[in-house]
Amino acid sequence: MESIWTMGMEETGYPPLIGEKSADVLIIGGGMAGVLCAHALKSAGADCVLLEAGRVGRSVTAGTTAVISAQHSTLYSDMARKCGVDTAKGYLEANLRAVEDFRALAGKMDCDFEERPSLMYTKNRPERLHKEVRTLNALGFDAAFTTDVPLVPDAQGAVVFPGMAQFHPLKFLRAISEGVTIYEHSPVRKIKRMTAYTDAGSVRAKKIIVASHFPFMDRRGLYFAKMRQKRECVVAYEGVPPLPVTAVEDTEAGMFFRSYKNTLLLGCGNFIPGKESDEFSKISKFKERAFPKAREVCRWVNQDCFTLDGIPYIGAYSPATPDIFVATGFNAWGMTSSMVAAKLLTAKITGSESPYGRVFDPARPMEALPLLENAASSAGHLITPTVPRCSHLGCALKYNKSEGTWDCPCHGSRFSKDGSVILGPAAKGIKVK
Repeated sequence: MESIWTMGMEETGYPPLIGEKSADVLIIGGGMAGVLCAHALKSAGADCVLLEAGRVGRSVTAGTTAVISAQHSTLYSDMARKCGVDTAKGYLEANLRAVEDFRALAGKMDCDFEERPSLMYTKNRPERLHKEVRTLNALGFDAAFTTDVPLVPDAQGAVVFPGMAQFHPLKFLRAISEGVTIYEHSPVRKIKRMTAYTDAGSVRAKKIIVASHFPFMDRRGLYFAKMRQKRECVVAYEGVPPLPVTAVEDTEAGMFFRSYKNTLLLGCGNFIPGKESDEFSKISKFKERAFPKAREVCRWVNQDCFTLDGIPYIGAYSPATPDIFVATGFNAWGMTSSMVAAKLLTAKITGSESPYGRVFDPARPMEALPLLENAASSAGHLITPTVPRCSHLGCALKYNKSEGTWDCPCHGSRFSKDGSVILGPAAKGIKVK
């Protein structure tokens, strides 16, 4: 994936795993969550090994817009209503702490960290955002309502989160991965009796963290039933004055934007893998209205895991695997969610407890209706009589003409034209005629 973050950045050059190794903690996945977990555990004195299937930071993390904010797509007013005030307060506090943790770490390195208020704006439902401000104020956070929304003249208002930030995610990853034992091009094929096996080696560990975007052990946790994957499009335009805020619309497929120096990152979308979309044309129209002379630098599509209740799954992989942990389902807000995962899982592994463990517990009760809807959608694709089939659970794949890939609408696995895996949960390739 070529994004604004990969341009001009040299790829990492860690070796593949060969032979047998051992460690206190094994982290599977070299994105923001995995590397932050490794950094936090190493700082706590744990002996860690990190395995990455490709290159560190070059998958989903490379496609992020790298906004560091506790203002996420799920409204706190909705969360308080559905999950309770205590859960909403815990979620808010955990993510606000994550912002401060990023600020403390970023101050020690060159990663283009900048403070920016974050906005969630609306074009037609200001009363909903007024309610959000009241909820946040009742939870103890100084959010405010404003009608000043850059680039969106028809906005009817926005919720402002002061004290948020943005940065260059790959520069940050490069800095915090120093001193961590990392093996690249080492996809984990299976975990058996606390040993993870790759094509050329194995790692035995006392504790294991699965931070591989989508969990790949299907017999535990049932994450394939509790998550969906969705995609977003982003375009970087050069020649745009820096914006004083980061912003996101209050609709699922709404626009979002931020600046990186003199480059505007403009995106939208919330579509399932395999679906043809016109998000890039929407982005182009928005750009032509706001900055007609701006020049496109690059464009990309990213993919995120979405949970059924809008809260990530961070904690024990399943009740039957108390020494294996998971961090997934970040709902397109991977920066603070990754930091929350690092702090929460480090606390668990080192013998203490995070005050937010209950909020993110993967075994928390789920509403029946979203589970049934997700299951019905998957069943529909499973019985569709097409080839090729996904190597994950056998669902029908759809050909993505715009990207030249085979995509699984059920669980989000993606394959190249020749059948090799681009993105999991699939662990092996497919046969393509």
